[in-house]
Amino acid sequence: MSRILTVAAAQLGPIQKAETRREVVARMIGLMEAAKAKGADFIVYPELALTTFFPRWYHEDRAEADPWFEAAMPNTEVQPLFDKAREYGMGMSFGYAELTPEGRHFNSSIIVDKAGAIVGKYRKIHLPGHVEYDDSRSHQHLEKRYFEPGDLGFPVWRTMGGLIGMCICNDRRWPETYRVMGLQGVEMIVLGFNTPSVNSQKGGEGIAQRLFHHRLSVQAGAYQNSCWVVAVAKAGDEDGNHLMGGTLIVNPDGEIVAELEGEADGIIVVPCDLDDTRFGKETIFDFKRHRRIEHYGSITTQVGVVEPE
Repeated sequence: MSRILTVAAAQLGPIQKAETRREVVARMIGLMEAAKAKGADFIVYPELALTTFFPRWYHEDRAEADPWFEAAMPNTEVQPLFDKAREYGMGMSFGYAELTPEGRHFNSSIIVDKAGAIVGKYRKIHLPGHVEYDDSRSHQHLEKRYFEPGDLGFPVWRTMGGLIGMCICNDRRWPETYRVMGLQGVEMIVLGFNTPSVNSQKGGEGIAQRLFHHRLSVQAGAYQNSCWVVAVAKAGDEDGNHLMGGTLIVNPDGEIVAELEGEADGIIVVPCDLDDTRFGKETIFDFKRHRRIEHYGSITTQVGVVEPE
């Protein structure tokens, strides 16, 4: 048997601070048109796809960052993307900064089905960076200043013929992210990221090592939970701040089956057979037969390291 979901990983090149939502959405529609021409029925865009990566900018009054947030989804500027997806019968996922009616702020992503309905929302849980301006860093990474940790957990949705979950950027580095979705039978995880090319606290860690750790994390998560992972970058030089690429699709054996070269807008399209997840889930990673939860208590009962006596 096979259940094919043809996925387009739609990388965005840099989005400058002055670029408008309408301009960005036009670029996203262009990528969707290219994906349609290649037979895709599901397109995945990056984290914070509608704006520059604004957490690099420090505002003494954090409310000054609110113009980067979306108070409704879809809104007037984003509606054309929803309209085009509905016209094409194409599902999509993208990330954005969410401002709730209660005034809460999240780094969020959504899944939209082929009929244009939002069927899933995820809010980033593992927020990196810091809260206050730090002049010891080569650049600021103020996600902890502008966002709350996600409060929705790691759900999985039954949509587009499969079991699909989401995570965002730094979440991909944490094995718990994949395992919680793996325990729900996830068959595909989609994630967007905006990753600086240099570690702000370790200048010698450049793009080659950053890409190594990116691939390592995604491939391990896919293999250890026997699922597809679609990882999509925003890349390039945003107002003098460089983001790495690394857009790729990984199969349930942990193998990279496609990777996009360069840092510009572009797509890779792969027919992903969701039934390819079954072998791993029924053999080496048959959780029901092999997991030993009586020994895993510290994973959920402690945060920091507790060294032995």
